Amino acid sequence: MATIKTSSKHLQIDKANSTMVLTVAIAAFIVAFSLVASRALLNKSSYQGRVIAAKEKASNQLKANVSAASSLTTAYKAFVSSDDNIIGGNPSGSGQKDGDNAKITLDALPSQYDFPALASSLELILTQNNYKIGSITGTDDELAQQNTQSPSPAPVTMPFTVDVDANLDSAKNLLDIFQKSIRPISIQTLDISGSNNDLKLNVTANTFYQPAMNLKIQTKVIK
Repeated sequence: MATIKTSSKHLQIDKANSTMVLTVAIAAFIVAFSLVASRALLNKSSYQGRVIAAKEKASNQLKANVSAASSLTTAYKAFVSSDDNIIGGNPSGSGQKDGDNAKITLDALPSQYDFPALASSLELILTQNNYKIGSITGTDDELAQQNTQSPSPAPVTMPFTVDVDANLDSAKNLLDIFQKSIRPISIQTLDISGSNNDLKLNVTANTFYQPAMNLKIQTKVIK
């Protein structure tokens, strides 16, 4: 039986090859690990940068809001503390034109759909000017209008119809009375029938309310 002899030189070469393969494998692993780790660190750094930028933006907005709130408070105090209100009434009185400017503004454009309050207001205006009221009708849509808050609310139409009895002079003044009302009123139609001293007027018109602004605080996920 033949015996194969391996020289020491061949053993050294095999050992060197094994060492080289191991070294290359370790180097490849280190390179691959470094690339993966570097990419993860870059992504993390980029994410942290976006978070910091978003926080700075929110902080700047908060500072601006605090400054605006202070200015608004000052302006509001000046608005409601004037000697005469915006329609020439007494801020501390109880007459038709009286009340501070905040009350006048809310009366002009309330934040809720309240048809009974509108009907009472129209009744007061008409009776104070000696009109005989036949009817005040409209749609009591309060339930459907309850959840109308918005970050940017817009006026909502409230249609109504009024029937009154009047003479010729008071009939001429009716539109002027509506025009001078605190609440904005847009006349759609005016029907007049009867004789000079026994006129029947039917008015269809729109007034408005503006839902309250919704100041909901939101959260944002940074990706």
